[in-house]
Amino acid sequence: MKNTIQDDRFDRAAQTLDSHNHFVVIDTPVNNLITRKNNSMNTLEAARSALFQITKPVFVKTDIGNRLSFTHHYPEGSQKTAEDVPFAAYAPPVLLNALGDKTFMHRHRLACPYVAGAMANGISSVQMVETMADNGMVGFFGAGGLSLDKIRQAAVHLTSCLKDKPFGFNLIHSLTDAEHEMATVQLYLDHGIRLVSAAAFMRMTPALVYYRIKGIHQTPEGRIVAPNQIIAKVSRIEIARQFFSPPPAKIVNQLLEKNLITRKEADLSRYIPMAQDLTAEADSGGHTDNRPALALLPTMIALKDQFMAQFQYPLPLCVGLAGGIATPESAAAAFGMGAAYILTGSINQSCVEAGISQEVKELLCKAEQADVAMAPAADMFEIGARVQVLKRGTLFALRAEKLYQLYRTYDSFADIPEPARQEIETKFLQTDFETAWQSTRDFFTARNMHAQIDKARLDPKHKMALVFRSYLGQSSQWAIQGNAGRKMDYQIWCGPAMGAFNMWAQNSFLAGPENRKTAELALNLLFGACVITRAGFLKTQGITLPMGTASVVPMEKKEILTLAGPGSHAKAQGPGM
Repeated sequence: MKNTIQDDRFDRAAQTLDSHNHFVVIDTPVNNLITRKNNSMNTLEAARSALFQITKPVFVKTDIGNRLSFTHHYPEGSQKTAEDVPFAAYAPPVLLNALGDKTFMHRHRLACPYVAGAMANGISSVQMVETMADNGMVGFFGAGGLSLDKIRQAAVHLTSCLKDKPFGFNLIHSLTDAEHEMATVQLYLDHGIRLVSAAAFMRMTPALVYYRIKGIHQTPEGRIVAPNQIIAKVSRIEIARQFFSPPPAKIVNQLLEKNLITRKEADLSRYIPMAQDLTAEADSGGHTDNRPALALLPTMIALKDQFMAQFQYPLPLCVGLAGGIATPESAAAAFGMGAAYILTGSINQSCVEAGISQEVKELLCKAEQADVAMAPAADMFEIGARVQVLKRGTLFALRAEKLYQLYRTYDSFADIPEPARQEIETKFLQTDFETAWQSTRDFFTARNMHAQIDKARLDPKHKMALVFRSYLGQSSQWAIQGNAGRKMDYQIWCGPAMGAFNMWAQNSFLAGPENRKTAELALNLLFGACVITRAGFLKTQGITLPMGTASVVPMEKKEILTLAGPGSHAKAQGPGM
């Protein structure tokens, strides 16, 4: 079978060969694979050797016996027409930094289009952020749920250690505490945190808008520079529209009236989007709408194109994908659909750098895809918001759901039937309700959230909600601390990606948590995506490769970088605008 692609494509391919001196040529039949096992294995090994050297082009030849041969050199031949080229198929080099969108990598000074997503309460630790930055990728510190003092400590540490390397902090929407959200933003501005991951937002807030437009200015050449970057994480199109739009004029005017921004900053804000980068969050751990990636990503990309045409932003918008990405195949699929970058979360939680207990990491490493469930969320309990959690090895999902149903049914804790009240006090709260309320009240008092306490005094249903929310909130802390007495109450944010990763990593050095390192997992997914993409090029040209040719098993970092070449992992250059 001859390829009919235009001659100029082959000319461009041939021009890349000067720096590729090694080649693999093994001619063996691909028919009768069962009876000709040795020849089949030779063909498989040759195909894998050719594809896995991702920095080199692959040319495939076939002969009259339908045998395949692979070489990294342009085969000599007459080549008078496109039908007369001396090979049947061609796969170009696909480097780690060739995946995704160059704009995104340039904007954030990345070597690879990969993000380690923020996991709240410091689960995405400073160590995780550091290792991602040191490997040319970006990680977000999990500031959600932490006190301002702990966030400040992390900010001081990371800004001093990483300096101009890529890193960010997350900013989670505080539905009931706008003051904490604004205080967190002010802390970021004070410490020069120039990149945040905005999560759980249902609308634009003054704090988020303030962060985005503070410091915006215009160069002498007329270029608008917004120093504070936002990568939004959304699953709903109506929220994505808000992030792709300029900051709301009403909020901008409020900030101007409070003298938080200047008139010049207010005027320039009309020409920038709230977020230049947006992560389409599919079926993920933690807060999620369980959206299917196959439907969500194309929708968000189409929306991005629409807003670029409408507002004519001088800098391109980018859309990445999160949720369910845990194997080379899923990574390749995301990039194949047009993702500018990929973001992982659940799998990182099982890594050595994750700020969570060893007991939880071991539970995560045993999880299968069906071992997850939806449970009520602590931060938005009353409105029925949910998070996806691990159900294997813990009763949290069942207990949290029972609390929410009781809250919906009854107007006060006293109205709940006696057997259910006893179960909650003895098994869930492990104390009587009033003692639990005293602890809850102390929590809100310490944070100057007196309005919540005052409301609870007048409304017993709200009092019940706050106590139930306290259980939900503490359950994640018990998991982080490894509180053995509370193991059945561990709240472990986790999506089905965890099970997919475990199945891929079984019987390898990544099977247990002791060898799982965040950056090494990332490089495995990216390298595997390169190999699978190259195999896809050959398949579309009519080549049937031996079964298992593109199967990528976990590899150590040094092996990946040897195959990928030093140029594929060089630090991307750019101002990070």
